Amino acid sequence: MSTPVSPGPAHEPDGATGPEPLTRSPQDSAPPAAQTVPARLAGWVTRETTGGMLLIGAAILAIVWANSPWREIYTTLSETKIGPASLHLDLSVAGWAADGLLAIFFFVVGLELKHELVAGSLREPRQAAVPMLAAVGGMAVPAILFVTVVLVTGDTTALGGWAIPTATDIAFALAVLAVFGRGLPTAVRTFLLTLAVVDDLLAIVVIAIFYTDSLSWGPLALAVLGLIFFRILVRARTVRWWLLLPLAVVVWALVHASGIHATVAGVTMGFLVPALVVHGEKETRTHRFERTWNPLSSGIALPVFAFFAAGVTVVGSSLLDVLGQGVTIGIVVGLVVGKCLGILGTTWLVTRMTPLRLAQGIGIRDLLPVGLLAGIGFTVSLLIVELSFDPSSEHGTGAKIAVLLASVISATLGALALRHDARRTDRTNDMNLDGVPDDITDHIGDKKS
Repeated sequence: MSTPVSPGPAHEPDGATGPEPLTRSPQDSAPPAAQTVPARLAGWVTRETTGGMLLIGAAILAIVWANSPWREIYTTLSETKIGPASLHLDLSVAGWAADGLLAIFFFVVGLELKHELVAGSLREPRQAAVPMLAAVGGMAVPAILFVTVVLVTGDTTALGGWAIPTATDIAFALAVLAVFGRGLPTAVRTFLLTLAVVDDLLAIVVIAIFYTDSLSWGPLALAVLGLIFFRILVRARTVRWWLLLPLAVVVWALVHASGIHATVAGVTMGFLVPALVVHGEKETRTHRFERTWNPLSSGIALPVFAFFAAGVTVVGSSLLDVLGQGVTIGIVVGLVVGKCLGILGTTWLVTRMTPLRLAQGIGIRDLLPVGLLAGIGFTVSLLIVELSFDPSSEHGTGAKIAVLLASVISATLGALALRHDARRTDRTNDMNLDGVPDDITDHIGDKKS
């Protein structure tokens, strides 16, 4: 996930020095020629289009390898165990990618959530209410459709995967929007970003509550104690990385040992980082940490996870039988149809039956591409597949194929809808029907946006 941190006033209940605007460091504002090679590489990796390409490339490589004559090597690599068994950390390589590397991704998610709540698009509940409610509808309807399809097909053993079609992959969605949404008001991107942030938050809650089989209270209590120390250190006048990093690893290991999915540790630690300027610094620590960790998340953690999660083998099995499973149909219907219906339907109801309105410059019709892009589940959907089913089982195979297929369909339909919407010339001066003429000067693709 790559979400730019934008300036804005906010209030944080943790004793910050005040709602000072975020500022970029000299390195960020320096011309390309003056930047170092690592800085240019980090900037390239964290572009929305680059992140999407890396995910697609890793997934394609995995699928090709998993269905090639050398697929046994891929399987052996994925299942090779590494780590000390005495600490319950003898995980497979694929397990380390899902539980370990993906914690970096969720740490960045936590940073973004904290910023958006304190100084970003979620700091004003009235402005964020419509996309927030749309996110809830965009998760509820796919889950309902999935359960309905599974019950109709009689494949009730797949009911545990109800949460798979509820997730949105913001990295993919923003990449498609950046390429095909040029010319549309930036309010469209803000809506998608706000919706995806809330979607991420709800997905984390779902994983923590519904995919925790049992709790070990001892490790959990120690993890909470570690989080308290992390909060103290991360707010100290001087950030001591040599203390924070080992502490973060210990907290991650304790959360893993407690029975809660270890990625929850990542998002919690990200959420503890101050989102306002402290100790007279020139930029917020959420921005500073995000600039450090986002390249690792976008360039390493997500592609590696995609490589091990997307490698589903269909050679030697009947593809038609797999596609005909209730779990496969339910996920495709949930992501492609359910996401769109949930988001558009909820938005229509909210804006028609309450005083809440969309942002200036966008109307319900602009949300069709957003609803379709939200059906790109990929990263988090594949993670929930891993938590719901044995990846090598019949349901696991069908679910992975369904997530990949639905993501491709949603991305394609979303791109077509974006180009159609961007070319339309019948936009009015009051797209959101709030009675106030729209004053739109910023569009997707503008340099200043």
